[in-house]
Amino acid sequence: MKENWKYVIIAILAMTLSSITGYAQNPIVQTCYTADPAPMVYGDRFYIYIDRDEGPDYYNMNEWRVYSSADMVNWTDHGAQLPLTAFSWAKAGTAWAAQCIERYGKFYWYVCCTDTESNINAIGVAVSDSPTGPFKDALGKPMISGGWGYIDPTVFIDDDGQAYIYNGGGGTCKGGRLKDNMMELDGAMRTMEGLVDFHEATWIHKYNGKYYLSYSDNHEPGQEGVAGWNRMHYAISDHPLGPWKHIGIYMQPTRPETGVTNHGSIVQYKGQWFAFYHNSALSGDPWLRSVCVDRLYHNADGTIRMVEQR
Repeated sequence: MKENWKYVIIAILAMTLSSITGYAQNPIVQTCYTADPAPMVYGDRFYIYIDRDEGPDYYNMNEWRVYSSADMVNWTDHGAQLPLTAFSWAKAGTAWAAQCIERYGKFYWYVCCTDTESNINAIGVAVSDSPTGPFKDALGKPMISGGWGYIDPTVFIDDDGQAYIYNGGGGTCKGGRLKDNMMELDGAMRTMEGLVDFHEATWIHKYNGKYYLSYSDNHEPGQEGVAGWNRMHYAISDHPLGPWKHIGIYMQPTRPETGVTNHGSIVQYKGQWFAFYHNSALSGDPWLRSVCVDRLYHNADGTIRMVEQR
């Protein structure tokens, strides 16, 4: 009975906060556990692509889900529009961080999972005619593979139409150009220079003509079974492939009692900027995370103000 009251109280607080702030309650999704948020604005609607934590003692994940909203308060659950089984080559339980982006009326969902045959991490891509799916494997094989560093794909399309893809883990972040078909590299990937204490969770956004690369670090590493209590950093460049100038931290860890990892993303919607992330405040379990969102502000000099987590 006490457990039921816990969720009632959380729901009441969430509704109160959303009415005050004018955007989503935290956590955004309270019907299952979600992580690694990747937002996308398409038309007048806001979409968020996330993977689902299943636990019990590791990042056991078997599907990617879609949610959308027209007001950042009320969210529609479109379900698991991309199950891991859509990739015949993927190992069970490895539906990790992913991002969806639109190009020429098609929607490309870049995912991270483990290749069953080689047992190394790889990046695949699924495609759909709709932002809410259904999606299907576009290649029938990994698009990029190579080991631990080939995780957390993110794609950015610049104002001139050139698309770039990034991935990174284990201390190294790489980026490269994509061909117009969005499924082939246009040249070799190269290491992003100038980053400090890079861990994973690459994300790119552009503000006032500058490129921003944000990522999680290895703050206080050495905890058994985890890389550290992740903070979110950012670096700025005049070019989407760097070199980058490390600026600092825009989000502190989500606290040991609410999770040890973080995976952030930054996006503009209807003239306002938002920072997405995840924590374990709803579950109290580091393996069962929940996606959250808060406002993000750029200062006059282009730096980012520290995000206040609700």
